Amino acid sequence: MKQRRQRPGRRVLRGRVWVDIDGRPALGDAGADLLDQISICGSLSEAARRLQFSYRRAWMLLDAMNRRWPQPLVKTATGGKRGGGAKLTELGEGVLRAYRDLQLQMEHLLGEAGDPFEHLIPEE
Repeated sequence: MKQRRQRPGRRVLRGRVWVDIDGRPALGDAGADLLDQISICGSLSEAARRLQFSYRRAWMLLDAMNRRWPQPLVKTATGGKRGGGAKLTELGEGVLRAYRDLQLQMEHLLGEAGDPFEHLIPEE
């Protein structure tokens, strides 16, 4: 019995976007996801839970982002009678919006590029 070669699966070009400031990562996918969740729920700890990040990981990521940009992306308030919270600054909202727009533009560009590997895989 002749074995048939499996046809290769559908190939999709993928890419990642991140922002470096002075050669150090200032925003990537995980940071943008964290900013999204903070914007939605107003809490760093809840954002971390929703993303299945440890609180420490979320806090360190946020602290690194806040330090690398000229102004903080998120303002935090410690707990107390009112419970604390976290809120994107105007800069944070703008940075997140620009990052998400760039992601969409890149996905569109890669989708329109076609499959440069198609001719490398012989037909059966």
